[in-house]
Amino acid sequence: MSKQDIRVKKAHIALMKHPETALYSGVMLMGKSEVVDSGCPTAYTDGVNKVYGRKFLEGVSTEPQVRGLVLHENLHVALKQLPRGKDMFEENRKLANIAADMVVNNIIEDIKGTITGSSERIVELPDGAVYDPMFQNWSMREVYNYLKKNCKGGKKGKGNGGQQGNNPSGGGDQDNDDDGDGDIIEINGKKYDISNADEHDLGNLKDLTHEQVKEINDAIDKALREGGMLAGRMGAKIPRSISDLLEPKVDWRDALRDFVSSAVKGKDEYTWRKLNKRQMVNDIYLPSMENETIGEVVFAIDTSGSMGNEQITEAATELVSICDLCSPERVRVLWWDTAVHGEQVFNGNYQGLVKLLKPMGGGGTHVSCVSEYINKERINAECVIVFTDGYVESDITWNITSPTLWMVTENKSFEPPVGKKVKFGDD
Repeated sequence: MSKQDIRVKKAHIALMKHPETALYSGVMLMGKSEVVDSGCPTAYTDGVNKVYGRKFLEGVSTEPQVRGLVLHENLHVALKQLPRGKDMFEENRKLANIAADMVVNNIIEDIKGTITGSSERIVELPDGAVYDPMFQNWSMREVYNYLKKNCKGGKKGKGNGGQQGNNPSGGGDQDNDDDGDGDIIEINGKKYDISNADEHDLGNLKDLTHEQVKEINDAIDKALREGGMLAGRMGAKIPRSISDLLEPKVDWRDALRDFVSSAVKGKDEYTWRKLNKRQMVNDIYLPSMENETIGEVVFAIDTSGSMGNEQITEAATELVSICDLCSPERVRVLWWDTAVHGEQVFNGNYQGLVKLLKPMGGGGTHVSCVSEYINKERINAECVIVFTDGYVESDITWNITSPTLWMVTENKSFEPPVGKKVKFGDD
């Protein structure tokens, strides 16, 4: 076993024994952790396995930095940043990489513990790491959206849908045709050199089925819960980004179906025009139940930039299944940010709905505009479903009597003025 292999192995042992990093023990044991001679200029993960370039490790001078590197890659796995951030990587790989690294490096920087019996820190970031304290407790998507609006320099990534690097010292990765002009970026007045960032083919993750991705995510959740119990016994503080993952989740699909189904309660009527066939075989003649179709369902979708295309598509796909289940007479989709920029109305046949959706908007966020629009247009909906990141105005005006369900992608602290809130996500 070479010197660099031994350093990585020792880093794992130290991290799994320390109270502040024991939380990630189960994740560290997932997949493979290997040191390679080629094909890895720095270090990367495919969402399960972790790979470290030997030459890169030789340039990491201290053991706290080696431990920081190992924790960095495992945090990418623990936070499920690759599958969750797919739409961001496809849109702009550089900014998605930087956003992921900002989140991970803030967690690492916040760990102040030392090796027992010494003053040596358990983990440290290498020089030039992509780090800004303002992003503490931010999610990857929150950082990404901020960078889209405020980051200077660099080239906009074309997004090949399957490549990205995870580099604690650089953060981003290069476009396929990058000529070097995008190697320096500026965030909040601080410049970062991302020229050493690598690319990694995530084809195997891309080719996995939804069920296979779910299995991986479930395994990560299990590993974190087991690590969380160990860390709890050690008296460790669990970061908010991790504690959010450990909270029991309500399946948003079930919540959406239950909400829409409840809107048709009381609409079932008995009719003698159609007899109950189950009782007719016993020579008993009873009326059958006739289900009236639900009236109009309004889907108000936030297009302020926080709802990725993949999330919108997933929501629309579920909308089609809801339509099949409840047979609404009409579905009205409202596209909004600071105002309702457009609507699409569908009647009867909803099978092609996903392909027909045409998002409009892309500015700020002011959800009160949805209530204003519905009242102005005198839309009489059986129920209203709002898809949003939850980062909206604090004084929401919601003068709608229709039952409202809020499907929130990001802001856990958001509390709707009326109605029910459900965390929307792909887990």
